[in-house]
Amino acid sequence: MANHVLFESDHHRNLLIEDFGSGSMVQANQHLIIDKGRAMILDPGGHKIYSKVLSQTTSEVGTGKLEYIFLSHQDPDIVAAINGWLMTTDATAIAPSLWMRFIPHFGLDDLVASRLRPIDDDGCIMTLGGSELMILPAHFLHSCGNFQVYDATSKILYSGDLGASIGIDYLEVADFDAHIPKMQGFHQRYMTSNAAMRAWARMVESLEIEIIAPQHGAYFRGTMVKRFIDWCASLQCGLDLMSDVYQLPTRRATPS
Repeated sequence: MANHVLFESDHHRNLLIEDFGSGSMVQANQHLIIDKGRAMILDPGGHKIYSKVLSQTTSEVGTGKLEYIFLSHQDPDIVAAINGWLMTTDATAIAPSLWMRFIPHFGLDDLVASRLRPIDDDGCIMTLGGSELMILPAHFLHSCGNFQVYDATSKILYSGDLGASIGIDYLEVADFDAHIPKMQGFHQRYMTSNAAMRAWARMVESLEIEIIAPQHGAYFRGTMVKRFIDWCASLQCGLDLMSDVYQLPTRRATPS
């Protein structure tokens, strides 16, 4: 697919970048927000797609400036290529404070380490160009240090792994009930608990949201937004389902 425009006005654009993932890698979306020539790339990905995503980002930003690199949490499909991004741009990377001493293990050069900045647990409000971006706490969904981005101009909530779907060939969810099997297993295994899901749902219900755009799979628009929030609030997941796994193992296995 070519870059997909989620929102566009005279000075503000929200782009879903072409999917460059292949082979055994999990599919991952990269999103770009541009306001008055200033840009933020969200969860830019790993080494295999780095050069292509950077090229697309540079092309879309044009004569503007990549100001921020947002890292929602510590997973390699989000942060593995961060050294390349910081070495080839003068952008500032922001990441959960909890992961600041772990991200350098991906090979962060001392020359650029000062441009990796922490986000405190309660999040913050940032300015990009002339617009405001809200950095929302989404801890334990799935990472213990995890954030999402709400863009008030486009009314898009970038939800990271929350909302992820696997093995689909469409960009937008048109039939919520048919989509549930594509995301249910992922959420039951990767999200921590219904308590975390309900806390998130209570928080985002106060926002005006037109689109929820996850890091994997299809996005939710219009009436699908509330369907998804309600689904999250009621889903049993993580420890709700797996408390009985905490037992000493009895099965023997030999690596093949």
